[in-house]
This record gives sequence, structure tokens and C-alpha cells, in this order.
Amino acid sequence: MVKKLFFCFIYVPLLFGNENIILYKSGGKKLIEKEMLSINYWNNSLLNKDLRFGYFERALSLLTVNKEKGSLELYTPDSQKRFNIRKRYNALTGKNAGDKFKKGDLKTPVGIYTLTEKREKVDPFYGPMAFVTSYPNLYDRIRGKSGDGIWIHGVPFTGSRDPFTRGCVAINNDDLLQLDKSINPSNTLLIIDSSSKQWVKPNAYANILAALYQWKAAWSDNDLETYLSFYDSSFKRGNGMNFNRFKNYKERIFSKDETKSITFDEINIIPYPGEIKNLYWITFDLLYQSDTHYYSGDKVLLVRLNQDKSISILTED
Repeated sequence: MVKKLFFCFIYVPLLFGNENIILYKSGGKKLIEKEMLSINYWNNSLLNKDLRFGYFERALSLLTVNKEKGSLELYTPDSQKRFNIRKRYNALTGKNAGDKFKKGDLKTPVGIYTLTEKREKVDPFYGPMAFVTSYPNLYDRIRGKSGDGIWIHGVPFTGSRDPFTRGCVAINNDDLLQLDKSINPSNTLLIIDSSSKQWVKPNAYANILAALYQWKAAWSDNDLETYLSFYDSSFKRGNGMNFNRFKNYKERIFSKDETKSITFDEINIIPYPGEIKNLYWITFDLLYQSDTHYYSGDKVLLVRLNQDKSISILTED
């Protein structure tokens, strides 16, 4: 009987794939916590997953903009979280090519954004409505990018307009109204790239997920040296804190040697668009509890996947 139970304990992660993640999050983490530090564990868990756009635990609608092709595409997930294209729209983008860096450069940014607001009362030049994006995002800000007001909007009701924008994404008014009926802005992600995205091998996600849980284990165990080893020397936090200041800050916290409980939920990992390769945008819900601190909310990381399969955290918020 003992041998049978031991067999079940070892192979639960391999047999059930995503079910083990549910088990972990519902209180059974002691059964599989060590397994989640393993790349092999995640390679098995990712079998038959739709990884064309990234790794998603949270179901989202995706809007993808290809500036080179002048297109905006809507993808929505089915019950298996496989993305299906719903609609392809012709789209206008900024007059000038390349990634946006400063206000007034007439460029559409390259990056990953949320839709922060739906504006139903806009100047007639922008058509019937507009979706406001989260540009500049965390990565934009630490690189010193400026400007704002990057929208997805329509076209003038009357007259003509130039075949480009000042940095926004513009589609026909009927298409915009159809898009409005097809998405929930608060549950939609916008990915803007200059050209077609590059395919990422599944083992990249396995490497990142294993490293992410190794980082979490060091954090939970007050292992400061291992924890800091995940941060790049160029690290800059969303509030402007550089690596040395961040290290000093964490040394003070870890010196308390408090018991911590840390849970990650609804992890999304998306290859970051643009010319720099091997960058990944990671978001998740974080629950952090210690003797002196409690936090529940969103967490954002930008990491680089290194050739040795490790990750380097470049920024976080």
C-alpha cells in the first residue's frame, strides 16, 4: 500500500498537466512545489498548449497590430485557451516607421499594452469612440520614453484624412463599432509590432516558468543571495530604483527573517515585440503575506531569457 501511494505522489504532476497547477493554488502546494522548479516538469505541462502568442493562464482577448502590413487582428480563446482569429481589420499607424520614443515623433509604439479606458465622447476627427492604451508601459518608462494619448480610434465622419496617424491605431468606424461589441476592454491585451512575430520554441516557456518558481522559492525562503541572482545589474524598478538601491532595500527586508507566504496566480508570459530578442513580459496576480506585510495585486516583470536557460529580471512593478 505504501508503495502505491508513493507511485501516485511522484507521477501526479506528469499525468494531470494543468490540473496540478489548480491543486497547487488550492492548498496542495506541498505535493508539487519542488516539481515546479524543474524544467522537465514544465515541458510536460506545456504539451499540446497553444503557445503561438505566449503562455496564458488567464484567458484574454488579444489585439495584434502589424505596422508593416497595416493590420489589426482580434483573437479570442476557446474553452481550451486556444486562440482563434475573429476578425482582421485594415489599420492606419504612425507616419514615421520605428518604435515611438518621444512625444510628437509621429510613431506608433512597439510593445504590450492594456486598454485602460473606453471613450465614447471624442472629437469627430476620431470617429465614434476610442480605446485608450496604457502607453507608456513599465518598460517604456524605464527607457525614458515620453508622450501619451495612444488610442485605437476611428476616422472622421466627413471629409478625408491622411493615410497615417500621429501615433495611434485607426480603423474604419464600422470596424471600430464591431470591435467594441466583440471585446471587454478590461480583459483585452494589445500587442503592437513592426512586423510579423517570431516563433518561440515551447522550451523557452518551460525555462522561464521553472526559473520564475525558483525565484519565488528563494524569495519565500529568505535566500537573499539566490534571490538577487535573478536580477540583472542594469535592473531598474518602476519607481526608478536601480539595482544597488534595490539590493540595499531587500537586504533590510530579508534581515527580518520573517516567515513568508507567496502565491502566484494567472501567470501570462508573452514574447516582447521589437528588435531586441529573448525579452518576455510577465504578469501575474501576487499574494504576499509575512509577519509585517500583506499585498494582493498585480505584478509585472520584464525578463531576458539567457543562453544558459536562466532569466535576468530587467524591471518590475
